[in-house]
This record gives sequence, structure tokens and C-alpha cells, in this order.
Amino acid sequence: MTIITFDRKELEKKIGKIDEKMEERISMFGTVVEDLTEDEVSVEVFPNRPDLLSFGGFVRGLLGFFGKGKGLKNYNVNKPLENYNVVIDKSVKSVRPFTACAIVKNLKLDDARIKEMIDIQEKLHGSYGRNRKKLAIGIYPLEEIKLPIKFLARKPEEIKFQPLEFPRAINGRQILSQHPAGREYGDLLKGAEVFPIFEDANGEILSMPPIINSEKTGKVGFETKDVFIECSGFNLDYLKKTLNMIVCALADMGGEIYEMEIVDKRKWVSPDLSSDKMEFSLDDLNKTLGLELSVKEVKGYLGKMGIGYGEGVALVPCYRTDILHEIDLSEEVAIAYGYENFEAEIPEISTIGCEDKVAVLKRRVDEILAGLGLLEVSSYHLSTKDVQFKKICKKGFLDEVIEVLDSKTENNILRTSLFANSMKILSENSDASYPQKIFELGKVFGKCEGGSGGESGDGSQLQRPIPHPPTRIGGVEIATSGVGGIVEKERLCISLCGEGMNFTELKQGLDYLMRMLGVEYSLEEVENESFIVGRCGSVVVGSKGEEGVGEKRVVGVMGEVGLSVLKNNKIKMPVVSLELDLSCFVE
Repeated sequence: MTIITFDRKELEKKIGKIDEKMEERISMFGTVVEDLTEDEVSVEVFPNRPDLLSFGGFVRGLLGFFGKGKGLKNYNVNKPLENYNVVIDKSVKSVRPFTACAIVKNLKLDDARIKEMIDIQEKLHGSYGRNRKKLAIGIYPLEEIKLPIKFLARKPEEIKFQPLEFPRAINGRQILSQHPAGREYGDLLKGAEVFPIFEDANGEILSMPPIINSEKTGKVGFETKDVFIECSGFNLDYLKKTLNMIVCALADMGGEIYEMEIVDKRKWVSPDLSSDKMEFSLDDLNKTLGLELSVKEVKGYLGKMGIGYGEGVALVPCYRTDILHEIDLSEEVAIAYGYENFEAEIPEISTIGCEDKVAVLKRRVDEILAGLGLLEVSSYHLSTKDVQFKKICKKGFLDEVIEVLDSKTENNILRTSLFANSMKILSENSDASYPQKIFELGKVFGKCEGGSGGESGDGSQLQRPIPHPPTRIGGVEIATSGVGGIVEKERLCISLCGEGMNFTELKQGLDYLMRMLGVEYSLEEVENESFIVGRCGSVVVGSKGEEGVGEKRVVGVMGEVGLSVLKNNKIKMPVVSLELDLSCFVE
């Protein structure tokens, strides 16, 4: 959550006097008032609404909520002028591949507006940009730049300019060690052979993202009338949305937005401030909220949240990043309707509550592993084919992948393996102290064909697909539960990373876990593309029934992770890993 502070007098000029009733209305909008003084108002903005981090964006949202706005606000965008181009060189593809850019002209800047411009930039960096990991933002005085702009990468020693608030010119490598911003964000370029830069037509360096701007060409002042804005990073959709938030905030200051032509493998124009169309069902919306709203009423409530309506679709503003699904529109209508206006109802059913048996089992496993000094992690159900297959050297099985239609992010498939996710987590925490001992309890997903035998969630092919009845604990099925052609499997993954980690250490942990849960098991050598040959085994248990021990079955795989997998995930320490089907932990 982000705390933003506004000048109280300036805010009251826009929305009216802030008394106790107004303070309550602001909180009902979803932005809780944290502090209120004679001079300032501090409000808490949740991460899902980065468009409210600017003064103009906050005022725009509140006025609509108060019924003083005009619904969907459209911003005028002027066509690009001569040389309004940004050329992306192929050299940046390995380090920071994308950028979205714009120009805003005829600004009238003063102390308050420059501070607001810097604030929204830094708050977007810290929240939506995940501390510059996902994106970096640069704002430059156009008067000091000669267009067109080039986005390219060079070796750090070949990059030389005077960074902001620094007395002299230094090279890219020195910036990381000598400049305060370089020391703070230098890890973002750690291991990179080349560093990205923006350069104008005169060869002047504008900035080295995501670290710092140039003192000469990257410092906005009172005399600045026109600005060039760039957002660089790894996800083009993120960059476009971020750019939209910034240019709209500057347009609210009186600026005029101009397009730029981005020249990459293909030419495209930035920014795109057109609204997104999202279909939704009035019946589903009413069912979700327990109301009986008419089309006219829904249109009015969406308008209060700055969302347009037309022919059965919602028109989502270009700067809204949180409207991803039809259910998000229901939430917007609920906020506009007023949570205080909903009436509580007692369901006309009678049930006896009890704790979910699966949750009891998972908590027990959790406590055992935490007692061994392991740290529990939780990763997303959505992933990518690159993470789930390519990076763990898993071949085939693509016919079992369940893809997400119209995914709003790069994560477009349901995960098939907790092991793959654990490798991603270890990769992203290579700068943390070792040893790293993690585990995760969660679901993996597959298609219903072939029953619940066959392929194990860790990426291994079972020795043979053995159909077996669903495992149940207290009448609750935990192994699989197919819904609409999808089968869910509860899994456990343990990964140990650090110097000296080996098969024996992981087996000792598995021995203890199985002994504490009263499960007998054995290991059988198996080959698996994700693990070192001769250092990998299938976990085999016997299925117990009324007539004693039944047919044995493979419930998982464990072993020392192969060098190719470590290299693909940029992990520099040995790793041993285990993934199990929780169906082996039967009462």
C-alpha cells in the first residue's frame, strides 16, 4: 500500500470541504484517509489502483465517485510531428527489450507540479514497477534533446555521461558503484554484459535505465515546457499502461499529448489512449451482488467509477490496470452502489461446519517441515510454458497443458509442476543467503483424460500409468477433483539449495516426514530429464485397503537437479528437489 499526501487547500478547491462526512466518503471510495491536518491530507492507495497516485488522477476518480464527473474521460492525442520517433536497437533485447514513449507539450510547471511529477514517477516505480524491477520511467526536457531518439545497449565502459546530482561524467560501471542510485538499483543490471541507454540524434545520452537520468538532458525545471517520456522494461502491456497513467496525469496539468512512432521489428504508435472493451452479463453481475439493477442503473454506477458503457460492453479507461475480468466490473458497481447500502441476509440453510480435511493434512505437513527448518513459499497457479517445460528441460506433455484464454499477462497456462515454480523462486532469490530450504503445498493442474495416474506433477513420467480410485480422507477426495475437463492434484514440493546439498540430505528429510505421517515408502532408480542420471529416484508407496497392502504406485520423484536446469534458471548452487502427490499421506 502507498501513502500519498496532497495539499489540503488545493484538494478542497477540486472536491469541496473535507469534513467528517467527506472523509467517510473518501474512505468508501477505497482510499482510506490516514492523516488530516490543516495543511495536508494523506490517503492510502491500494496497489490495484496506481492511476490514483497523482493529484489529477485522484481528483478525477473522486469527482466521478461523487457524481460530479462525466463518466469515461477521453483525452485528446495529437499525431506525431516530424522526427517524433524512437528506434529500438536489437542490442537491448538481452537486457531490457521494450519501451513505450510519448511527448507532452505546453506544460506550465511550478514547484508543486514538478514535485507531483517526481512523486508519481517514484511511486509508480516503487509499487506498479516493483521497485524498478518490472519497469523504469524517465521524464526529460524536450528543449535539451534533438529528435529522433535511439534505445540501445552498450558495454558499461563505453557509456559515459554525468548522472543527475553528480559532479562529473563517469562510465556505466562507475555509476553502479559511485552514484547513490547506482548503489541502490545496481542489482537490476547485475551480470549484464551490456547496459541499456537512451540517446538523442546528437549522440547525447539521456539516461541509463533503470538507474539514472543525465544531468544535462534529463533534468526537468521551471523553464521546461515540453517533455519526452519513456517507460522501459520487460512487459510491453505494463509499459503502455504506465505511460498512459503518466501522460493522463500531465494532461490533467494542462499539457497536450503527442504520439511518437516506435520503430522495432514493426512500427507502432505510442501512446494508445483508447478504452478497452469488456463484455459482461447483467444477470451475472446482479447474481454476484444480490441485486436487481437495470441496464440504466449499471451504466450510471459504472460511470461513477469512470467506466463507460455501450451495447452490452464496459469501456475501461486506458489508465486502469485493475479491470481484468467481469468480476472486477461487479466490484466497481458495488463500490459505486455503496457497501453501506447492502443488507445482510441469513441464508435459509442449516449446516454443521467442520474444518476441511485437506487443510488439516496440509497443516500437519506444514508443521513437520517447518520444524525441520524449511521455509514455506507460495507461488501463482498461472505460469508459462517456458517456466513449466523449457527451463526444467521437460520434453513433451504439451498436449496436457491447460491454456488460459485472453490472458492479461505473460502467464497464460495453469501450472503442471510445483518443482518448476520452486526453480523460479530460487532463481529470483540468488542474492539471498544460503542455504535456501523451501517447500510448497499447492495444486497443479492437468486434463482429465487418462485418469489420475500417468504423469507426475514434478515433470517426471511415471513408470507406468496406474489408474487407481480417488484417495479420500474422511470422505474428502484429495488426489484429484476433475471439473470441466480439468483435474486438480494436491502436491508437495521440497527444494534445498546451497553448497554441499545432495540426495542423502533430502532423503533424510523425506524419511522423517514419512515416519511422522505413518507412511511406508521405497525408492526406485529412474531417469528424468530434470535430474542428474543416477541421482534420481521414484517415490513408491503401497496402497492399503481392507485386504491389506494393495498394488504399489509411484507418487513422486526426487533427486539432484541437473546442470542444464540450474543453468537455465541461473542458479549457481547445487539443488536437490522432491515433488509428491499428497494422496500418499492417507489416514
